[in-house]
Amino acid sequence: MVGLSVGEKHFIQGGIAQDLRSDGRKRLTYRPIYVETGVIPQAHGSARVRLGATDVIASVKAELGKPSALQPDKGNIAIYVDCSPTAAPMFEGRGGEELSTELSVALQRCLLGGKSGAGAGIDPTSLVVVEGKVCWDLYIDGLVISSDGNLLDALAAAIKAALSNTGIPKVDVAADATSDEQPEVNISDEEFLQFDTSGIPVIVTLTKVGRHYIVDATSEEESQMSSAVSISVNRKGHICGLMKRGGVGLDPSIILDMISVAKHVSEQLINKLDSEIAAAEASEEES
Repeated sequence: MVGLSVGEKHFIQGGIAQDLRSDGRKRLTYRPIYVETGVIPQAHGSARVRLGATDVIASVKAELGKPSALQPDKGNIAIYVDCSPTAAPMFEGRGGEELSTELSVALQRCLLGGKSGAGAGIDPTSLVVVEGKVCWDLYIDGLVISSDGNLLDALAAAIKAALSNTGIPKVDVAADATSDEQPEVNISDEEFLQFDTSGIPVIVTLTKVGRHYIVDATSEEESQMSSAVSISVNRKGHICGLMKRGGVGLDPSIILDMISVAKHVSEQLINKLDSEIAAAEASEEES
């Protein structure tokens, strides 16, 4: 937890009430966002995202596996987040483990939809090589290097950037295998298929402080929140997932207003992220 004096708490709350936060931003303004791709050469795709003093990395590893019997037409996707103990004092010991689990579950819900896969931002059917027999398993790992609030939005942005940087090897399936046999596959070392990230949403977290809510809260601002709602929105403005944190209840009309605000803010965030990813990938190719 962030230790603040009574005066500092009043300063933060008063600034938010007047739409002038302690770092000069308005309530619905993000901090500058920076993206770097290809930061982990061993991964199939990776990206680093900095949002103010919050710094995170996401990597994607693809391995051939077998679809589950219940969903033979879908590949498998797992998201796991690790909070480095050096990122913040509260991450040491069980505090870091609990937050890692909370972030992993939140990203699964916001990016992968429900258990049925409905509303998923990442299409698991695109990972199938041979239905019921061979598919790609995607392992998405997030690492929190430095924490100054709004980790969920930053990690979602890093995952989106890492997936846009991901090349999955082309797979050729042997034609002579019978329907009962596990088919032989040849994995190409030269041809790669780019991952389609057009449907992958961003996450906009609205943090309620006093009577108002803000986007991209810092750690100090989060320490003053009564509740927070994280909404994942795709390019078409469709809601892919929603999660609430904090013990204070919210009126349904307030949540509907938050969703409306998140849709508006997400347009700006997606456009900014797209331009940053494009610039990062151009820089990576030049180097």
